[in-house]
Amino acid sequence: MKLHEYQSKTIFAKYGVPIPKGRVAATALEARHIAEELGGRVVIKSQVLVGGRGKAGGIKVAKNAAEAEQLAQQILSMEIKGLPVRKILVDEAAAIEKEIYFSITNDRAAKKPVMIASAAGGVDIEEVAATNPEKIIKVHIDPLLGLRDYQARDIAASINLPREYWRDFSKIAEGLWQAYRKTDATLAEINPLVITEDKRLIALDGKMLIDDNAMFRQSDLNEMRDTDEEAPAEIEARKYGLSYIKLDGNIGCMVNGAGLAMTSMDIVKLFNGEPANFLDIGGGAGADKVAAAMRIILSDSNVKAVLFNIFGGITRCDEVARGILVAMDEVKPKVPMVVRLVGTNAEEGRKLLENAKMITAETLADAAQKAVQAAQQN
Repeated sequence: MKLHEYQSKTIFAKYGVPIPKGRVAATALEARHIAEELGGRVVIKSQVLVGGRGKAGGIKVAKNAAEAEQLAQQILSMEIKGLPVRKILVDEAAAIEKEIYFSITNDRAAKKPVMIASAAGGVDIEEVAATNPEKIIKVHIDPLLGLRDYQARDIAASINLPREYWRDFSKIAEGLWQAYRKTDATLAEINPLVITEDKRLIALDGKMLIDDNAMFRQSDLNEMRDTDEEAPAEIEARKYGLSYIKLDGNIGCMVNGAGLAMTSMDIVKLFNGEPANFLDIGGGAGADKVAAAMRIILSDSNVKAVLFNIFGGITRCDEVARGILVAMDEVKPKVPMVVRLVGTNAEEGRKLLENAKMITAETLADAAQKAVQAAQQN
């Protein structure tokens, strides 16, 4: 789950990371009042969950409250990369002396969080990594020990941060680590962390990604979710506890198990088909969950056939088949359905489906070939 800049910076501040004075607004008049309270130059920043806001004209500097209202009206009427601007952040403008990139993310290869810093802040860090990788400093954090003081000092020294800022930088590093750890984040990023002309370190911009698998213990953060950038089908899938990702193909896939789902997609491609989605209904899915999954798959107009790949372990295949039939009766699909059942009572399950005129298969290869053929003919 992505958080907006204003949400991310609020969390940073909670853990001691200094941020500019400012508030979020939903109207131009609100922006004017906030600018009046701040009493000087302000930055009007669009709050959309995409990068490149500045290049798209979604970030402007206003010299006074009247100009802030005017610019806020302009930005609130924009769409940036297809997303409407519904809120803006009005921050005090900072006089910047130096910009630094600073973040924590997951390093899956090392199986540890990694703190990343660069003196080349305020630009696309990917470009810096590609052209000047020596400017990217990385320090891994032992999740059992947490961030150590010497690690923060090592980073400060490596990016040539003047020594008088080391103490404040260490506090910011610890605050960023705590924000990352306590929110189950996969990314906590400050870009840029700036040294101002009055010699302060401030996080001017913030970005956080929260692990969806941890949302059961981050209910307060779940309320911050912005669904503007999410596909309607993915929103619907979340309501039913389904793992769904839309793809560009024409063969819908409904599978019980993430690994089995990946395998199903690979086999479809092996036989020159293109999967339309990743969808894991999980173990023990009832008829209501299967019906919801079918509605989601069939909401994609590109789908020309649907492949079920069900492994019945604890769940019996005949019960799964009955659930599919109940769901079929509710959804009434108009595209071919290919079902591969294997496991407990698989034969009984296949007979139920065959009697309902569904296409069945005993092996995944056979099922994938039949699904590809059905999609081509539909």
